[in-house]
Amino acid sequence: MVLTGLNFVAVTAIVKHIGNDVPAAQSAFLRYFLGLVFLIPMIRPILAAHLTKRQLKLFIARGVVHTIAVILWFFAMARIPIADVTAMNYLSPVYVTLGAALVLKEALPPRRLAAVIIALVGAIVILRPGFREIDHGHIAMLGTALMFAAGYLIAKQLSGEVSAAVVVGMLSSTVTIGLAPFAWAVWVPVAWSDIGWLFLVACFATAGHYTMTLAFAAAPLTVTQPVTFLQLIWAVAMGALVFNEPVDGWVVFGGAIIMASISFITWREALAKRRITPTAHQTKG
Repeated sequence: MVLTGLNFVAVTAIVKHIGNDVPAAQSAFLRYFLGLVFLIPMIRPILAAHLTKRQLKLFIARGVVHTIAVILWFFAMARIPIADVTAMNYLSPVYVTLGAALVLKEALPPRRLAAVIIALVGAIVILRPGFREIDHGHIAMLGTALMFAAGYLIAKQLSGEVSAAVVVGMLSSTVTIGLAPFAWAVWVPVAWSDIGWLFLVACFATAGHYTMTLAFAAAPLTVTQPVTFLQLIWAVAMGALVFNEPVDGWVVFGGAIIMASISFITWREALAKRRITPTAHQTKG
């Protein structure tokens, strides 16, 4: 998870470096298009999966919401500090919890609901409406987290039906197709240096997802989830040292509130699963 955080901070820093040189939709498209090289090993599992019409519709729906999320994220990165983007991105698991209750009809006990409310308070601490100017990038990040959460809920339905390679491969291919018309509408000539940077984005993003998968396989979420807060610390340091962005203590404080709430929700879910799942001793006899 430490390596995962470093990889994703590298992604954020490179996109910040490119800035407004390339429109958000075009940057996002090139990042996914250049990353298609990593999908070559996934072609055979996708073809062998024999996806049903329902599964295809779900994959397309996930591609649509993820496409919107990626465009909003690239837009936000060019407008607001790295720390703000990273902290507000922590809202995705909170939206997932709410969406699971509203859409998938999962239980939302009072303690978990309280944690969700506290996380939303953390978002208000970051934005501080009335005390600071709220940029369009902040609004975009609220939408980004919401769209990523919707995509996660769809992936949750599909993960038990098809392999991880199919889920990842279908996401990358559908998002690339989904971004193409948006990129075409705003297309501008791109310097080879920017193409090189965007290929690095694809490399770091792929490495980040891979190390995250290794972490999830090696340890429970109650262990890995709190470590993701390091990503905010590194984002703050990167913004201050590389991009001369002022360190906003309120953003760090708000991010800490959200992260603490997410960790509590994760711990409660793990506790509930432990109570439901019988131990080896209980299954004997």
